[in-house]
Amino acid sequence: MKLLIVLFCACLIPAGVLFAQQPKLRITPLHGDFYVYTTWRPVGGALFPSNSLYVVTAKGIVMIDTPWDTTQLQPLLDSMQARHHQQPVMSLSTHFHADRTAGLNWLQAHGVATWSSAYTKQLCIEKNEEKAAHIFTKDTSFTVGNHSFQAYYPGPGHTKDNIVVWFEKEKILYGGCFVKSTESEHLGNLSDADTSAWPASIRKVLKQFKPNYVIPGHQDWKDKRSLEHTLKLLEK
Repeated sequence: MKLLIVLFCACLIPAGVLFAQQPKLRITPLHGDFYVYTTWRPVGGALFPSNSLYVVTAKGIVMIDTPWDTTQLQPLLDSMQARHHQQPVMSLSTHFHADRTAGLNWLQAHGVATWSSAYTKQLCIEKNEEKAAHIFTKDTSFTVGNHSFQAYYPGPGHTKDNIVVWFEKEKILYGGCFVKSTESEHLGNLSDADTSAWPASIRKVLKQFKPNYVIPGHQDWKDKRSLEHTLKLLEK
């Protein structure tokens, strides 16, 4: 009976109050210089998390994707300064959706070099999303300070332009929305997906990389079996 009363009372709490109780920005240490940062946006009447990554290098901070909630851009940079005494020098967007590209104009105005694939920039223009200033046309390796990483295109999946980012030394794979969390029970937003090609693209990544950490675009990331879980969801 007490449980029912608690649940009933919770239903009487306005959604805005419940949303206000959710942290707007969470930064979680991953490994060494790597941090996962999470922001939230309302989806289907509830707040839903979006994961991004940043790495602290000797030449500044590299952001992989942007905060979904753009009101958290300045708090994120403030946190970086307070924690690491550094600011971002580069961002890399992994596909054209707003949870990966929102705030690119703001970052550019604050001196951050913004990057994406040429295909992603093309789709950003077509879909009226914010676009990166710099592009690459094929799988590309970057070195910033003491850290190197590879932007790798596995083929269509969540979107036709989705890429993953591989940090070879640390065996960290940032999958973005191409990879579903083991917490996910479905494939999420399929409005721009290619579900027929996605399984083969996942298998390419499984064959190419042997990660110790896998960061999906949404929900929990502590279980590294997200690639295998995504394939199972696709094969249902």
